[in-house]
Amino acid sequence: EAEDNFQAANLMRLALLTGMRRGELFRLQWDHVDFERGFIRLVNPKGGVETSIPLSTDARRVLENHPRLDHSAYVFPGRNGQQRVDINKQVNRIKERAGLPKDFRALHGLRHVYASALASSGKVDMYTLQKLLTHKSPTMTQRYAHLRDETLRNASDLAGSLLMGDGENE
Repeated sequence: EAEDNFQAANLMRLALLTGMRRGELFRLQWDHVDFERGFIRLVNPKGGVETSIPLSTDARRVLENHPRLDHSAYVFPGRNGQQRVDINKQVNRIKERAGLPKDFRALHGLRHVYASALASSGKVDMYTLQKLLTHKSPTMTQRYAHLRDETLRNASDLAGSLLMGDGENE
């Protein structure tokens, strides 16, 4: 059980740090991770076109400290070292401890947190976010544009407050 929890925790960490989809995480094999170049190759992704995403320093650390099982090519193997098909039991335990609602879709939620954090930072343009999320269409990524707009509005209000010294916009 401890091993299952560790696998689930690292799978969720990687979801948060990369924005990878559930199926991409379940299909991830060690030979898809290029530590030298710093990329993760997404094989058979949702859109059907194989692509790569960058391996951040924090995501690299998770994978470098994650145990490799001798009998499996998968990073997060399921039963008998085969491709994982679910993680519900472990995720439900984590959700319960965290006080999250039962209907919270943890892996998709972590992908959303990843995208929202980048969009609201004001430091990542929508095209880059689209590529990181491997969205085929910019329309999918536009869902996060309002977060960027809100950040820009807040910065604009702050500038007015700082420059006018009126404190109204604080």
